[in-house]
Amino acid sequence: MKQTVQKLLLNSFFLLVITACNAKDSDSNPNKIASIPEASGISYCQNSNTLVVADDAGIYYEINPQGAILTQHKLGKYDLEGVVCKEKAFIFAVEGGSILKVSRATSEIKELKIRGANAPKIGKKHGIEGIAKIGSDYYLTIQSKKKKEKAIFIVVKLGANYAKVKEVIEHGIIDSSGMEWRNNKLYIVSDKKDKLYIYDLKQKKILKKIKLPKFAQEGITFDNQGNVFLADDDGAVMKYTLKELGL
Repeated sequence: MKQTVQKLLLNSFFLLVITACNAKDSDSNPNKIASIPEASGISYCQNSNTLVVADDAGIYYEINPQGAILTQHKLGKYDLEGVVCKEKAFIFAVEGGSILKVSRATSEIKELKIRGANAPKIGKKHGIEGIAKIGSDYYLTIQSKKKKEKAIFIVVKLGANYAKVKEVIEHGIIDSSGMEWRNNKLYIVSDKKDKLYIYDLKQKKILKKIKLPKFAQEGITFDNQGNVFLADDDGAVMKYTLKELGL
């Protein structure tokens, strides 16, 4: 009887070890630097050398470039889909059609509904998926899953008490899920296509398409050291060098 119990305990121990090893192997991607549930947007903060990461549950995280979580805050029932880091505030894009201005010092929130005579219908099927700041304006990309659906940016002027649509631009990128302004070009990721598009706003055309590793790309940003960070909606932050991605 004693030997049987010992044998069962030993088998259970080996099963736990195997399970742990398998879990470790499944999470062994060298490009993964942080685990963040439903990471949906990311932005590099120049003044603090940190990254702010938004998720679908209304939580944002500030992490260092190595992936350590420094702080996290729950904003409320917001489906955050993108973020821009400014010196004193985070600007979040909310899927349902609003922008949140959040103080970096106090986490105080101001929600601005997106308005305008030419504003497109924004909802669950055609929600906001990404945001980038270009000059004094904000460009937001609207979800489109099929070629027959118009794939567009909306250009928004943000004031103290308003978010007004100035222009609508058709870009033609299916399922554009995150973007960043860099070197006078828009870098746009598509989750459905697993691609990074380099887009010229003046010419209004795609200059280059880059195949990305297969995962749920939902946001992109760049630091000052030649690194590219991608938010993975499956629960991670990924880090690559420009060279690794062919940039």
